[in-house]
Amino acid sequence: MRTSARGLTTHVLLCLASLVMLYPLLWMFASSFKPNTDIFTSTGLWPRHFDFSAYPRGWSGLQVKFGQFFLNSAIISVLSVIGNVLSCSLAAFAVTRLRFPGRNIWFALMLGTMMIPYQVTLIPQYILFLNLDWVNTILPLVVPKFLAADAFFIFLLSQFIRGLPRELDEAAVMDGCGPWRIYWSVILPLCLPALGTAAIFTFIWTWDDFFGPLVYLTDVQQFTVQLGLRGFLDSSGQSDWGAMFAMAVLALLPVLAFFLFFQRTLINGIATTGLKG
Repeated sequence: MRTSARGLTTHVLLCLASLVMLYPLLWMFASSFKPNTDIFTSTGLWPRHFDFSAYPRGWSGLQVKFGQFFLNSAIISVLSVIGNVLSCSLAAFAVTRLRFPGRNIWFALMLGTMMIPYQVTLIPQYILFLNLDWVNTILPLVVPKFLAADAFFIFLLSQFIRGLPRELDEAAVMDGCGPWRIYWSVILPLCLPALGTAAIFTFIWTWDDFFGPLVYLTDVQQFTVQLGLRGFLDSSGQSDWGAMFAMAVLALLPVLAFFLFFQRTLINGIATTGLKG
């Protein structure tokens, strides 16, 4: 009886904590159906008067239809996922399976970059991309992903690969496989849980990124969803909060769908990486 009561109490507390964490999302969803005059004057979640005009107004209320922002974010996110998965897995395979001079030193330097704030390297990177004439394009947001610039994912994948038996590599070498064939035919299929974890985090972080597109994109046609949401705020006039909340709800749907669809892969990847690490 004590165990049952303790378990029931724990579940009730967890449910209450979940409601507290979900309240901002529920309030935003409810506010997308309220008139602008009722959003900050009404404390309840249930709208007193349902107003569905925020969604069509938000979709076509800016200079560019919001669908263009969704397309831009989707292109950047998909390319970032492909680049991170390929380049970081190659880098992780190199530091764990190949032997070359200074391997441990380069790996330690790579881990050290994880402790450098993004703002420290922002100005040198901006100058580099400006000299390359890449500003106001998606190249500064995508190309670094194909060059294994995210040390976190290299570390994640390398920890997973370290747990794979080296006898697999030896057997592949006896069959005449080189390093590239070992990576592609042996290591990569066994790393699917870790690759799935890297893909999910990359998609979510890229889709939700606001600072990077804000720095490198100036043309409205190139804006992502996050920059598009900022377009509904007017510091000198009246902001359209209802349209912004409506588009924010739609912006959450791809992330939520991506997470729910790959939830099992994410859990397996984190669990197996932790055990093998």
